[in-house]
Amino acid sequence: MSRRQAYDGVVLAAPHSVPYERYSTETAHHWLARGLKGTLDAAGLSKEQIDGFSVASFTLFPDTPVGLTQHLGLSPRWLDSIPMGGASGVVAVRRAARAVQAGDADIVACVAGDTNQIDSFRKLLSSFSRFAMDAAYPYGYGGPNAMFALLTDRYMQEYGAAREDFGRICVAQRDNALRYPHALMKKPLTMKDYLNARPISDPIALFDCVMPCAGAEAFLVMREDEAVRRNLPFARISATTERHNAFPDDPIQLRGGWAVDVDELWQMAGCAPRDMDLVQTYDDYPVISMMQFEDLGFCGKGEAPAFLRERDLKVTGDLPHNTSGGQLSAGQAGAGGGFLGLVEALRQVTGQAGPTQVRGAKRALVSGFGMINYDRGLCSGAAVITGGDA
Repeated sequence: MSRRQAYDGVVLAAPHSVPYERYSTETAHHWLARGLKGTLDAAGLSKEQIDGFSVASFTLFPDTPVGLTQHLGLSPRWLDSIPMGGASGVVAVRRAARAVQAGDADIVACVAGDTNQIDSFRKLLSSFSRFAMDAAYPYGYGGPNAMFALLTDRYMQEYGAAREDFGRICVAQRDNALRYPHALMKKPLTMKDYLNARPISDPIALFDCVMPCAGAEAFLVMREDEAVRRNLPFARISATTERHNAFPDDPIQLRGGWAVDVDELWQMAGCAPRDMDLVQTYDDYPVISMMQFEDLGFCGKGEAPAFLRERDLKVTGDLPHNTSGGQLSAGQAGAGGGFLGLVEALRQVTGQAGPTQVRGAKRALVSGFGMINYDRGLCSGAAVITGGDA
């Protein structure tokens, strides 16, 4: 395998989050347009000044990112579509950074988001994948709640995790969400609340489940000299990985693609898990966050429950995790959920996180996970980013 080239000379800038809404009658086009305008305004740019455009969305149909360029009046010389859900943020960074390095684009706007009309989620599930349509739906087994209930139950049996272990993640993230102005969940969550919540699909209960909503996330990828010239706070890309359909012979998914590439990630980054000032994992269900802590080298397989019992995951804690509240408490704006952790990490390492700011944060790990078929997620990725003066 050839040695991966560094991302020298390419940076991330202008993070922007469009405030979420539980439901919306607007189209995905509306939310993506707001995300694009927000990141451009943050950088003092007009749409004519970007020549690259990367889009992640589930609800653009019948349009595609190509059609969206006409809706928004763009004329990019480089265009990307990333249908990878929770892994879309890391994949967008990887591809856009290489395009800038190669000179195929100078400034790439990366935008992800979706609408959430009353029946949006039902429509999405009805045609999400042929695997699900053929192998799960005919038996009344459909949607992520049932899939993650099966996975969570197996994880608990295999490694001895208790519901309280998952609850610690959910409770800490709710505390973080109370600081984050755009979070939809605004009520404190106690462990008692978590344990007594309405059952959804045993052993999953209400607060284990991600909440779909409408919204968008965005950032820019450009050359470092461009960011300096424009006086923009920026983050460098220390390392990234991307892996699809990892461990296909595992009977049930208790590890993800991060485990394949973890050594290369940290070798390329030149640091270790202990050096991270904060961690943003993809958190549609807390068991997936546990898997990421394990597979990304913070602890051994099956050791995340014990590892996290000894850590404080709040903004002010010793291992700040999902500082915006994550998808479990801020909300999941469709494909925007795959950008949420990255956009927040970019704010953190550039000192722009405001009420969720982790003191002295310069290094962040962001990991993504997405595209659940009937029994497993197919896409995984991770990125280490550092503040411009780190």
